[in-house]
Amino acid sequence: MTQAIRIHANGGPDVMLWEDVPTPEPGPGEALVRHEAVGLNYIDVYFRTGLYKAPLPSTPGMEAAGVVVAVGAGVTEVKPGDRVAYAGGPIGAYATERAIAADRLVVLPDGIDAKTGAAMMLQGMTAQYLLRRTYAVKSGETIVVHAAAGGVGLILCQWAKHLGATVIGVVSTPAKAELALAHGAAHAIVGHADLPAQVKRITGGAMVPVVYDSVGRDTFMTSLDCLAPLGLMVSYGNASGPVATFDLGVLAAKGSLYVTRPTLATYTSKRSDLVATANELFGVVKSGAVKIRVNQTFPLSQAAAAHTALEARQTTGSTVLIP
Repeated sequence: MTQAIRIHANGGPDVMLWEDVPTPEPGPGEALVRHEAVGLNYIDVYFRTGLYKAPLPSTPGMEAAGVVVAVGAGVTEVKPGDRVAYAGGPIGAYATERAIAADRLVVLPDGIDAKTGAAMMLQGMTAQYLLRRTYAVKSGETIVVHAAAGGVGLILCQWAKHLGATVIGVVSTPAKAELALAHGAAHAIVGHADLPAQVKRITGGAMVPVVYDSVGRDTFMTSLDCLAPLGLMVSYGNASGPVATFDLGVLAAKGSLYVTRPTLATYTSKRSDLVATANELFGVVKSGAVKIRVNQTFPLSQAAAAHTALEARQTTGSTVLIP
C-alpha cells in the first residue's frame, strides 16, 4: 500500500486526510516514483479550496523528488534507480509513491539532493520562464517583484540580480523585507498602498518595464501603475484571490500596457522546453548564483498544518513535505 493525502470535498486544510491507497502500477510511458520530498506551493491551496477544479476524491501536489522504482512499457527517458524530480500537472504529488508520465521527469544532477529538488522545481522553473521567456530581463533594468520573500520571489530576486537587474521587492512585513534584501533585492517595500510612488522615487520617474505579481486581486491595479509606457504586467498567481474583470481601456489610458497570465504548464508542455528550463535552473543553483532556501519542513501526513502556515503568510522561501 501507499499513503497519500486525499480530499473528498473542497474546503479548509482540515479536508485533507491521510489515507492508505493501492500502490499504482506504471502503465505504458509511465514511471513509478518513490517520493523522498514533496514541494508545497500555493497552487495546492487553489485545488484544495476548489478555485481550481479537480475530480474528487483527489490528491493535491504538483512537485516532488525521489527515486524511480519501476517503469512501464516504452519508457526511455528514465530507468529504475534514477534520482528524479518533476513539477506541473496532473496533481497527485502528496503521496509516498506515484505513477507519472516519464516524459515529465527530469534526472537530478549530482549535487542537488531530493529536498532541494522538491523545493526548487515548480518555483525555480517558474522563475526561469518569467525572467528568461515571458519577459527577458536585461542587465541595467529595474523590475518589481511582489511576494519577494516567498518561494518564487526569493529565486526571482537572486536570479534577476545575477542577470544584472535592480529588483524592487514588495513584501508584507519588515522581517520579510530583510529576507528579500539578503537575497538580491536592491529595495524592499513593505505593503503596496504607496508602491507606485515608491517606484517613481526609486526610478527617478521612469517606472519599470515589467512587474511580476503573484498576489492577484489586491495588487493588480497598483502593479499597473508601476509600469512605464508599453510595460508588461505579469500576473502569475492569485494569493489574494483572482483578479476581477476590468476594462481593457485602462491599459490604453495607463500607457498602452500589456498584461499576461502565464503558466508553467504552457511553457514546459514540450519535453525539450521542460528539459531546457530545468537544466538552466540546475545551472544557476549549482553555480551558487541562486540558493534554494528550504525554510520549513512538515511531515507529509501533516500537510494541513503546512497549508495553514502558508495561507497565514507564516512561511518564507520554500517548504517541503517529507513522506
